[in-house]
Amino acid sequence: MFVVTGATGNVGRSLVRTLAASGARVTATSRGISDADVPENVEHVRADLTDPESLRPVFDGADALFLQNGGPSAHLLSTRDILDVAKAGGVERVVLLSSQGVATRPGSASHGDVARAIEDAVRESGMAWTILRPGGFHSNAYAWAESVRARRTVSAPFADIGLPTIDPDDIAEVAASALREDHRTGRIHELTGPALTTPRQRAESLADALGEPVRFVEQTREEARAQMLRFMPEPVVETTLTILGEPTLAEQRVSPVVEQFLGRPARTFDDWARRHVAAFR
Repeated sequence: MFVVTGATGNVGRSLVRTLAASGARVTATSRGISDADVPENVEHVRADLTDPESLRPVFDGADALFLQNGGPSAHLLSTRDILDVAKAGGVERVVLLSSQGVATRPGSASHGDVARAIEDAVRESGMAWTILRPGGFHSNAYAWAESVRARRTVSAPFADIGLPTIDPDDIAEVAASALREDHRTGRIHELTGPALTTPRQRAESLADALGEPVRFVEQTREEARAQMLRFMPEPVVETTLTILGEPTLAEQRVSPVVEQFLGRPARTFDDWARRHVAAFR
């Protein structure tokens, strides 16, 4: 049986569907999960990663665990406790969803010492482990959905700076493979999409998917910062803006890992936009 934490998120939700479609037994868990969040044949349990004891019933009879690092609010002690509870419940394999920024932005508020220590905890858990480090997600474009629906407008900084964002469904399929296959263990994999795309190009992709023009408005860094501070802590905003505006060569490098795992190229942003266009209508 597979346990999927963060099962209502972009990656976790897709991973649950992918595993269930293969006939695997899956238990999906998050703090607010409900029947509507999972396929009919998937068990779901409300549990809190900051309370590892709440996960003890979830791991009974489980073989493998998909774990998210929790982002900048993650707590190393909780992670070690989760891993201990999982191991006590019989879990033998863990796949951690981490972040490319652990390597490219060491010491930053959003990808710094805690995130790296969580990876260390997974490596030191005594279980077979795989660590996935994706860069930015195609689905970050959901932040534009309201303005596209209301005004057919996208506003973003750094209009012509490209990053190889990735489809969360690709991350989910890679995670499913890693959960199943012994030869994937003991490795850290960086995951990206198949090509660099810029904010201006992603807006054009949405326009093509909609069949209507979408106007692009380039923000200044300060304008973007003010907008992002409404829903993100200031240190995370600063790191995010630096990645978007001054990416390192490593952050712009296209990884072959998705194709190596799945035997097909990673999905493009164009493809993501077509599949999710309803959110922008």
